[in-house]
Amino acid sequence: MAYANFKPTVWSKYIQHELSKMTVLQEDCNTCFAGEHGLGKTVKIIGVSRPNVGTYVPGSDIDTAETPADSSMLLTVDQFRYTHFIVDDVDRAQSQEGLMQAYLRESTSALAECRDRYIAATAAAGTLRSASLAVATAADARAAIDAALVTLWDNGVKVTDGVSITVSPWFYALLKNALTAELSNNAELLQKGVLGLYNGATVKMSNNLVRDGADDCMLVRTKNAVAFASGIEKTEAYRPDKQFADAVKVLDCYGAKLVRPRELYVVCAHKA
Repeated sequence: MAYANFKPTVWSKYIQHELSKMTVLQEDCNTCFAGEHGLGKTVKIIGVSRPNVGTYVPGSDIDTAETPADSSMLLTVDQFRYTHFIVDDVDRAQSQEGLMQAYLRESTSALAECRDRYIAATAAAGTLRSASLAVATAADARAAIDAALVTLWDNGVKVTDGVSITVSPWFYALLKNALTAELSNNAELLQKGVLGLYNGATVKMSNNLVRDGADDCMLVRTKNAVAFASGIEKTEAYRPDKQFADAVKVLDCYGAKLVRPRELYVVCAHKA
């Protein structure tokens, strides 16, 4: 490849980047377990059950102390993804500065999309879900989200519990006029993927959601519904033997688990 680049070709200083998908799902996961993980390790998440409430009768003995049910579960770092690329010295010499950085940026974006798709698949396995919905109007979209929110509220989720709604682009186009506040001018929230508020929940858009047949599996959940932990995030640069080039390996290890299924609702919908 290198010798071909000695032909008199002018390399532009402008580098074209691949379009990145919208990676927003990790932001709404519980990541407090991340520091307890390593490559291939498993952490036990302790679940605390609520004790029963008894009625005390003065002068009478109370019931024997109960042993709360064990609701613990395991979260394992079992997803291993990598990128590995090489940039020839001649390529780098004939291009403008920033070629290696451009490849690193694309590498980061590609790995982030893998994370988002994995989180979406983990969440889409939730048991609280709608039937397949044909959504044609803004009223249909609102009705689907309202049903999801009512289910979570009935389960004890509070409006103040930080509920997020993650929908596909076509669904957002129908829902956006119902947002109680559009945040398109708030740069900080836009960086986190937040486009508006609906019934106290943040609304986000993603093209990494699971497609189940004709349906997109859109998510309404609290931040505690899905736990996510990254193990090792490693970048190694090296000079390959017998080549005049720089190479980079990037490793990303992580795991996710649906730990509070009553705090997540899957809206299964398609365009009517």
